[in-house]
Amino acid sequence: MFRAVAAISSLLLAAAILLAGNGLQGTLLAVRAHLEGFPTSLIGVLMSAYFAGFVLGCRFNPAFIKSVGHIRTFLALASIASAAALIHPLMIDVWTWAILRAITGFCFAGLILVIESWINERATNQNRGRILSVYRVIDLSATLVGNALLATASPADFHLFATVSILMSIALVPVALTKSDAPKPIETARLDISRLFKVSPVAAVGAPMVGLANSAFWGVGAVYAQEQGYGNAAIAAFISAVIIGAALLQWPLGWLSDRIDRRRVMLGAALLGVASAIALAEFGGRSPELLFGFGALFGAFIIPMFGLTAAHANDHAAHGEAVATNGGLLLLHGGGSVVGATLGASVMAAFGPPALFHYIAAIYVAFSAFCLYRIFKRPPAPDERKTPFAPVPKNAAPTVFEIGSEEKKEEAAA
Repeated sequence: MFRAVAAISSLLLAAAILLAGNGLQGTLLAVRAHLEGFPTSLIGVLMSAYFAGFVLGCRFNPAFIKSVGHIRTFLALASIASAAALIHPLMIDVWTWAILRAITGFCFAGLILVIESWINERATNQNRGRILSVYRVIDLSATLVGNALLATASPADFHLFATVSILMSIALVPVALTKSDAPKPIETARLDISRLFKVSPVAAVGAPMVGLANSAFWGVGAVYAQEQGYGNAAIAAFISAVIIGAALLQWPLGWLSDRIDRRRVMLGAALLGVASAIALAEFGGRSPELLFGFGALFGAFIIPMFGLTAAHANDHAAHGEAVATNGGLLLLHGGGSVVGATLGASVMAAFGPPALFHYIAAIYVAFSAFCLYRIFKRPPAPDERKTPFAPVPKNAAPTVFEIGSEEKKEEAAA
């Protein structure tokens, strides 16, 4: 295991630096936009632009990688993302920022495609799951560090934007100097959304609903804390608490879902997420301790939900369909995310900061009802068909599912 991780250490280092920069940028832009007086609903629009760019990037970047190679694509996209970070404080306009966010999302889709495909090719059937877990830890840790950097300088100044650009530029170095051979060109799977609904209605409905809810938090969760009167350090701590909560409970939830009907785990997590969201809405503004505590619970039950839906879909997918199935889920999740960040921000603008979490709670109430309906409608997947739960990084591209799908093939052959 150590040798396998060491062999891709330069790629994992590049991923960590990139994700730290991206984590800082997302929170920074929401806070700075609020300081600039951008309407909350428009802050949601510019945050939605990132998800739109990411979806388009997953669609078109494989062609660029096939044309010029992994390393050149990585260098070009990281350079563009680094430059886009510096343009934000030079051109303070909501629509300009929305375009820049879409460009950043497009670039990060390609960057993550390169990293994931490289990791996948270097992994073996014996260590794929463990390497994916390492990648997930790096994703959470880097995002945590990136958000913490918000407290190191004023969002009203240029320094934090420069920090984002520096991080994205430094991430070029490990990839540019790597001695590893570039992986094979990325193959894009054909997506059949109607087939996905037949394979797993809960996953097909859950993926966009999770996007609708979770993207609203990632888009304007920092603005919620800001409007409650908290400073930069508390905002950074709040986002970090959500991430830590997700990190602590994702594996226990996955372990439990491997042993009982996953829909029951999703139902329970969704209902507990509803309770946590309502608690944040009602008590989050009263003290930092309540904000952080309920934020950690919120993250623990809400953020792992997409990984649970993906695992449930894989339980019912035929062998060889995993990448196409999960690529379809990512497309549905991305579509929900594009709408969700704008919709959540609009609800908060119309009804006040607590309404953000009332909106998220309402989405998960609807998802809970659908899970309950399907539990009575269809028996659970047999234990022999269940795929071991694999954590899905927050910034995931379709290639991440090749890791899990290859591991599933190996287990099926055994």
